[in-house]
Amino acid sequence: MADALEQLEAEVTRCRRCPRLVAWREEVAEVRRRAFIDQVYWGRPVPGFGDPAARILVLGLAPAAHGGNRTGRIFTGDRSGDWLFAALWRAGLANQPTSVARDDGLRLSDCWVTAAVRCAPPANRPRPQERDNCAAWLRSELSLLARVRVIVCLGSFAWDAAGRLLELPRPRPRFGHGVEDVVAEGAGGREVTLLGSYHVSQQNTFTGRLTEPMLDAVFHRARELAGA
Repeated sequence: MADALEQLEAEVTRCRRCPRLVAWREEVAEVRRRAFIDQVYWGRPVPGFGDPAARILVLGLAPAAHGGNRTGRIFTGDRSGDWLFAALWRAGLANQPTSVARDDGLRLSDCWVTAAVRCAPPANRPRPQERDNCAAWLRSELSLLARVRVIVCLGSFAWDAAGRLLELPRPRPRFGHGVEDVVAEGAGGREVTLLGSYHVSQQNTFTGRLTEPMLDAVFHRARELAGA
């Protein structure tokens, strides 16, 4: 499984399917933000990472232009990641509460973190075709992560992407914080629970729409659903 995930990572990081996203991620990597002007940006699609035996998958929207697009690891090097990995650490799913670089020693246990779109999009808004172009990567990832039983969807974009991937019946359940939906995935009928959470964006965390106790409750529930 680990070898297959490494092969998938190699394929993801070479992807150039979306001209607009390719141009943007590479422009950001060349121009850079003043705070990171002396750093070499990743500037490529960002793969998922974590425990290959994970029962919990955390699904975000896309890498941040100066976060994952800079560091090469999803939710790494930005304030959204500060919130997410601190919560994973409190839940016993990470060995440390911070995520700043690919070589910072972070290890996840029973958890895999990934995104619906693998390249940083302008204004953090992927187009529908870009979302659909990335769906094959998520489908392959989920098929290799055979023990996943819970997908924590950070925001409505991730909720909709997971629903499309798993072909939820219409009308699909509406996204909401703490909303759950159980679906059968794949020919084997594996049961997977979608669990909604408000995104760990600064817009949500700064305004109090998402609080640490709210996020902790989501991951406590995810562990319950996964049997952890």
